[in-house]
Amino acid sequence: MHTEATPTHCPYCALQCGMSLAGGPGEVEVVERPEFPVNQGALCGKGRTAPAVLSSRVRLTEPLVRSHATGRLEAATWEEAIARVAEGLSRTRTEHGADACGVFGGGGLTNEKAYALGKFARVALGTSQIDYNGRFCMSSAAAAGQRAFGLDRGLPFPLADIPRTGCVILVGSNLAETMPPALRYLTELKANGGKLIVVDPRRTRTAEQADLHLAPRPGTDLALALGLLHLVVAEGRTDEAFIEERTSGWEEARAAAMAHWPEHVERISGVSVPELRDAVRMFCDAEAAMVLTARGPEQQSKGTDTVGAWINLCLATGNAGRPLAGYGCLTGQGNGQGGREHGQKADQLPGYRKLTDPAARAHVAEVWGVDPDSLPGPGRSAYELLDALGGDIKALLLMGSNPVVSAPRAAHVEERLRSLDFLAVADVVLSETARLADVVLPVTQWAEETGTVTNLEGRVLLRRRAVSAPAGVRSDLDVLHGLAARLGHEKGFPTDPEEVFDELRRASAGGPADYSGISYARLREGDGEGVFWPCPAQESGDAGPGEDGAGADRAVHAGTPRLFLTRFATDDGRARFVPVVHRDAAEEPDAEFPVLLTTGRVLSQYQSGAQTRRVDELNSAAPGPFVELHPRLAARLQVGDGEPVTVVSRRGRAVAPARITSAIRADTVFMPFHWPGEGRANSLTNPALDPVSRMPEFKVCAVRLERA
Repeated sequence: MHTEATPTHCPYCALQCGMSLAGGPGEVEVVERPEFPVNQGALCGKGRTAPAVLSSRVRLTEPLVRSHATGRLEAATWEEAIARVAEGLSRTRTEHGADACGVFGGGGLTNEKAYALGKFARVALGTSQIDYNGRFCMSSAAAAGQRAFGLDRGLPFPLADIPRTGCVILVGSNLAETMPPALRYLTELKANGGKLIVVDPRRTRTAEQADLHLAPRPGTDLALALGLLHLVVAEGRTDEAFIEERTSGWEEARAAAMAHWPEHVERISGVSVPELRDAVRMFCDAEAAMVLTARGPEQQSKGTDTVGAWINLCLATGNAGRPLAGYGCLTGQGNGQGGREHGQKADQLPGYRKLTDPAARAHVAEVWGVDPDSLPGPGRSAYELLDALGGDIKALLLMGSNPVVSAPRAAHVEERLRSLDFLAVADVVLSETARLADVVLPVTQWAEETGTVTNLEGRVLLRRRAVSAPAGVRSDLDVLHGLAARLGHEKGFPTDPEEVFDELRRASAGGPADYSGISYARLREGDGEGVFWPCPAQESGDAGPGEDGAGADRAVHAGTPRLFLTRFATDDGRARFVPVVHRDAAEEPDAEFPVLLTTGRVLSQYQSGAQTRRVDELNSAAPGPFVELHPRLAARLQVGDGEPVTVVSRRGRAVAPARITSAIRADTVFMPFHWPGEGRANSLTNPALDPVSRMPEFKVCAVRLERA
């Protein structure tokens, strides 16, 4: 072990794998950190190569301002850049009102930055128009969790519980490529005699590990879950005692499920009746079982109902609210969990409080030192905000996101960004979105700053500064401080992350996501395993929605690794069944667009690729987009492996090489979404929104294929 190594965490996915960094700028070395429980030292290629993005060769090192004379982005001083941003926002607010200023955040921002960004929007700008790209990630699961359990935390139990359960249904997740270090939990599950069922229209590397692979037609996960629940009822496998003692709403949910008999579900989904029966047998024969969902069922215009149907399956079988059983969401982005808890969502205040709740507004306003009536109400969700650019919203401050590549109907979003009167982007690299900006602010990244993140388990972690940032780079907190001061708020926006976190603790106190008992000092202690929220400042003696209250007489709350073991976070402590029924995707195939498109990720790239596409080793492994299609579909098109294919939807077209494989359904094609340009998958995707979560339907749309 390097004596000078600094313990920290990977900047990419929500595992937040532990690692250490040794060396200095230009020579940073990743050192394994086997004592961290989530990954036990294991890292994927993205984590191992993460220091490459610290290089001045690939990242921004000075502010850029668009020249009025040439129209090009040119180097500027920080004083000039901040003044230009403040003037653009202030002018827009004066001429068009506060809501003409928009703010768009990112699921990779630390808790401190997400908190400060939400406060900046509502206090310094006075705008309601703030949301973040995490709306595109796990918002349907969050909405379903809130409806059923009264609380959303990605996993209500630690990852370490997964290998100890009896059966896992993994829905729409390819862990082998999206979170490789987490695959060991499934490997251990099988080694312990547990069963793995994978639901995915593709036979992915993860599906190859399954005892049973169900390959439904994209957009039919809801019918599949309802069909399984129908069989559970028909075969007398419900847990009547659990339903009676710990739930409500069963009769309505049961009646809805019974309308989805197995043969009907087979016709909708393509999953055979024998496969449905096998899945029910594996799930119900286990003493304890789990359902884990990811973007597959969630990124749909009925994503909330789809996740709700899988939750109903858990509740009906008693696989919730007890050890080694339950429903969990595999949150994707690095701080996707913390990012949605502390105020950068359109409808939330810190601590996962509701912006429409008068008591929540009063509490947070007191912490902020403002009148509760001065806080704006809920604004637009992420896609709706982007769609309004150039219309009601004239200026935008964007931090840590690249919607030109990552948003649905991306060509339209790019057009909306270009139509703005003013665009400012704070980022680490000159992303495709930053290239459109009037001002680009170069900000610090993971290894150059200290801050907290919250992983998919609800584990709050301290990510420590390990190297110095280049001289021309400042933190997002510095940016917000400077902008707020120029907008008339000299105080209230500190630049020290620990000071911001202490304010966040006060703002979250008593809320669903209560961090008040967590401090930097506590996170620095011991081996850096972190603390699970909720963690109030003092133990109350009431275990709440967490464990059995052991140690309730202690002054310091231990945190809550496992939620719901004694009660759910609803008013009456009962989980709620929500009756749902299958409905078609917003866009079904027809004669003009006869094929289904689904999108996703590959092992060596991450999200919009803004960072990973700048790493040579990762680009060598995954150099560009492709279209995955079945041999029968390829034969009809008369296209060979590697030949270019044009994919056309009602929103646009994309061109990429064919990758022919029998691992995908013959009625479906797959494209990864990491690249801009002619291979941009999100030029095709449908922004149809879930009515509850406002999640766009990334995972299914109708397309046609042409030989390029």
